[in-house]
Amino acid sequence: MSIMDNISSPNAIKIVKKDLLPDLAQEVRQEIIETVSKTGGHLASSLGVVELTIALHYVFDVEKDKFIWDVGHQAYAHKILTDRKEKFNTLRQYQGISGFPKISESKYDSFGAGHASTSISAGLGFAVARDIQKENYKVVSIIGDGSMTGGLAFEGLQNAGTLGKDMLVILNDNQMFISQKVGVLAGYFANILTAAGVKKIEESVLKIVSKLKFLSFNSIKKLVKRFKTILFPGLMFEEMGFTYVGPIDGHNINQLIEILTKVKEFKGPVLLHIVTKKGKGYKPAEQDPTKFHGIGPFDIETGKTLSLKKVTYTEVFSKAIVKLAQKDEKIVAITAAMPDGTGLKDFSKKYPDRFFDVGIDEAHAVTFAAALAAGGLKPVVAIYSTFMQRALDNIIHDVALQNLPVVMMLDRAGIVGEDGATHHGAFDLSYLKYIPNLTVMAPANETELQDMLNTALTLKNPSVIRYPRGSGTRIASFQRDFDVLEVGKAKLEKEGKDACIVCLGNVLQVCLDAAKDLESKGVSVSVLNMRFLKPFDEQAIKDVLKYTNKIITVEEGSLIGGMGETVKSVLSGTGAKIYSIGLPDKFIEHGKQSLIREKYGFSVENIEEQILKLIKEV
Repeated sequence: MSIMDNISSPNAIKIVKKDLLPDLAQEVRQEIIETVSKTGGHLASSLGVVELTIALHYVFDVEKDKFIWDVGHQAYAHKILTDRKEKFNTLRQYQGISGFPKISESKYDSFGAGHASTSISAGLGFAVARDIQKENYKVVSIIGDGSMTGGLAFEGLQNAGTLGKDMLVILNDNQMFISQKVGVLAGYFANILTAAGVKKIEESVLKIVSKLKFLSFNSIKKLVKRFKTILFPGLMFEEMGFTYVGPIDGHNINQLIEILTKVKEFKGPVLLHIVTKKGKGYKPAEQDPTKFHGIGPFDIETGKTLSLKKVTYTEVFSKAIVKLAQKDEKIVAITAAMPDGTGLKDFSKKYPDRFFDVGIDEAHAVTFAAALAAGGLKPVVAIYSTFMQRALDNIIHDVALQNLPVVMMLDRAGIVGEDGATHHGAFDLSYLKYIPNLTVMAPANETELQDMLNTALTLKNPSVIRYPRGSGTRIASFQRDFDVLEVGKAKLEKEGKDACIVCLGNVLQVCLDAAKDLESKGVSVSVLNMRFLKPFDEQAIKDVLKYTNKIITVEEGSLIGGMGETVKSVLSGTGAKIYSIGLPDKFIEHGKQSLIREKYGFSVENIEEQILKLIKEV
């Protein structure tokens, strides 16, 4: 029987002998590797915190103490050690457990997460709530070094230091962000004793102390290093009101338990700095932690992914921006710690002086881009749709209000699949639709994505292009010259007289398939590809009424505030019969993209059914 099998309840880990805890860590790691190899998920991050998770559960009382996991992609071991060991094989599967902490899933998930840099603010909130209500529990926020580049983390730090509440922040320094380290802070955490400022002080001190004749040069160097270590590692956190401890080995369970036991009793805010290895215990993940940060099903022996390789929208954007940048030196690219995920890795290699990874700071990325545009450049900001929500004010205040020609590429728009509610790009059309000066586009396929990017770079106003995760329906050619589209002009893809499907974005093909199938049944249906949400082609919608008043709108986004509402507004009072297919007013669950799309009506069968219902209505 395994050690895990003997842990009958979350706190039962405390009766496990300490010398068996490394074996328990190996069992937990193996469970994570075997499960993620089948389900896909965030592997490297969770493997890196196995020992830390075990130590936390060993020292603290998981029944009442609060563990707040930043981002949440590190919480797999926590799920296994609480109440989800038997269900862990359902990770990220439809109606299975989430890939992130979720308070509706388990009482042991104190706070949900899916975006970065929230844990310190949330931890402080728990600490204040505890003290106001005179309760007695510990608060632990676990944040990775990548998340520490986010401004929200520092807002939480400064407030926590000011209030002085009892709480523990654990900085998991794995010396690597989602992608390659960026920014001054990354250098601070990864090379704490070799920072430029520290080196200058070291050199000055060496010059002074070397004049002391009674010490050898080697002794002098050792002395300076000792003072440097004492003075600088936690200086920033100490200045912010925290007691700093570390850095310590994040894979030494006994040392972690010893340190956690001590800092547990400290008063006021404490920051414990641990150093870990991302992907620890699985060689392919250790060697390529970026690939295994978020990965689909893979072969455990080789580490190779099992999914069939198709050209994705992300890859099409990647090649398109490189091609366009060859002809236009003013094109620059910005991302927020996701050069791989957004397809800018090739651009960064070819044009390193024109590429900027700003860390997990979406708001800064947008304002930075606004100033680049004001300075005469052509900035392209590539950020996932769900993460761009964090920069809404910057889009409005810094870009749109000043009408600056920033191009914003929103990858992973619509349904993303197994990452679920925190990652679905459900709201971008709705929150962008109401912002003046924006041009908002949604390509129906890879070719339109190329043309829309080319078009956006010719505009004098800001623009947004939103496109889905995964592959499209056409093979994009990179040999052709990209077109410049007529802004705000829809395209009639198929003519018909009995009904019309008005669609936006990647749903075009399923709409065409439905129309073709209905044609075989004697029903003539037109398909109108809107292409632009702003400016909206109202005339094209009004022209539909010349041959039918029965209309179906289809968009992979929220129905509230979406294209369907715009169509209804344009045709208000005309007697048109309109049925809209889109995402309802709820947070969409996780599951395979195909399954979720079918559930919410993005299928040939449902579109056909709704059209036939409209036609039968008197």
